[in-house]
Amino acid sequence: MKIGLYSITYLGVWYRGETLSIREFIARARQFGFEGIELGGKRPHANPLDLDERARDQIREDLDRYGLDLMSVASYNDFSSPVPEHRECQVLMAREQIRLAKDLRSRIVRLFAAWPGVTIQEGLGTYDVARSAYERAFPGVSRLERWNFVKGCLKEVARYAEEDGIILALQNHVPLIRHHRDMLDLVREVDSPHLKACLDAPLLTRQDDASVRQAVLETGTLQVHSHFGGEWKRMADGGLELQPRTFGEPPTNYPAFVRALLEIGYEGYLCYEFCHPALNERHEPAGIERVDEQVQFAIEYMRKVLSEAVSGPR
Repeated sequence: MKIGLYSITYLGVWYRGETLSIREFIARARQFGFEGIELGGKRPHANPLDLDERARDQIREDLDRYGLDLMSVASYNDFSSPVPEHRECQVLMAREQIRLAKDLRSRIVRLFAAWPGVTIQEGLGTYDVARSAYERAFPGVSRLERWNFVKGCLKEVARYAEEDGIILALQNHVPLIRHHRDMLDLVREVDSPHLKACLDAPLLTRQDDASVRQAVLETGTLQVHSHFGGEWKRMADGGLELQPRTFGEPPTNYPAFVRALLEIGYEGYLCYEFCHPALNERHEPAGIERVDEQVQFAIEYMRKVLSEAVSGPR
């Protein structure tokens, strides 16, 4: 397994400070020791509308210069709307992201089933507004109808992926997908060799060892991509302590997740993403230095988890 860095981390919406350009992001990933990157397929990073042939050539050149893989182009799609024009726009963007991935020599495009989006309030990104709006939208449309809208779009997008030799990785992300079995059901119902899975540990509904292992084993060879997230605290003994995502909940069980990935023979990437507001201890917006710190903690932590999964705790 390899450790990568996702450009959503430096999008410029989670901290006080400037967005890193794609070139700056590539350099930062190499500086901190990552082996590859994932590019968010939206502004201000890798929206296909903004990247002409010369810009795509430049990204490839920069990746080669720094010796990094481009593991994935990440889509931010919502295929669940009952409005045909909405779904058609989403399919069109996914098709362009597939073409971008091919041009940039990436093998994977990460997909959502239904992504509500992010809004900006007081200069920082927030999920609250878009997620609330998603839940209120189209109250007369059933979950089953949304499911079938998504499935129809995934079938169409999978055909475009097949044309360009790209693998789509459907993430186990809410809201329409409630748990990993929903993700697997969609993949199997679409029934395309070009639609596979992106199972992420933080999104699993249970974090005990047995449940985490079961989710990974059930995903099996469909697993082609994965992310990890979180924040860490440096302890007095020099070690890192992963902080709970929410008060009263256990931290994400990465050790069990990684052990299970090794068990199924997964050889892809674990890609770190910082995708929540960066706050200091007074709950005030922090600067990019806070994100830089956590990115470096993330790779240190995951290297240790990987090492212990292979050889056992030291």
